[in-house]
Amino acid sequence: MKNKICIIGLGNILMQDDGVGVRILEAIRERYRFKPQIDLIDGGTAGLDLLPVIEDYRRVLFVDAVDTGEPPGSIMIIEKDSIPSFLTARVSAHHVGLSDLLFAARMSDTLPAEICLVGIQPGSVDIGLDMTDVLKSRIDALVTTVLKRLQEWGVEATPT
Repeated sequence: MKNKICIIGLGNILMQDDGVGVRILEAIRERYRFKPQIDLIDGGTAGLDLLPVIEDYRRVLFVDAVDTGEPPGSIMIIEKDSIPSFLTARVSAHHVGLSDLLFAARMSDTLPAEICLVGIQPGSVDIGLDMTDVLKSRIDALVTTVLKRLQEWGVEATPT
């Protein structure tokens, strides 16, 4: 399984834009098939519970809301060693889990060879089921960003 790739959508869908990672995962699952096959995982707010999951993959792409102080809807790609430093200003509690997850994977020598966080600046993380209009309007752009990274990893996406 070490040659496999997965996408993990993170976030709390009960907190507006914080659930964007899970929503993007749902959109990708509905719209595309992949060759070679990859796994799509709803990581929600699982944090350290994802350790036994990620250790089985060579490449892991996380999708999440990330507060970088940019205008809402700004998309960023954050690579391996830079990911924890971007999570010091936390959007929500699961970011503690992602930092801890990557630290634990590094300490147990199970960190995937390549990890990437495709993030988007949230507009609001208040309680609510709907994302803000700004993030809703950026769904296609965020999906495209994820697909481009997968293409760099040799994965071809085919519309369903």
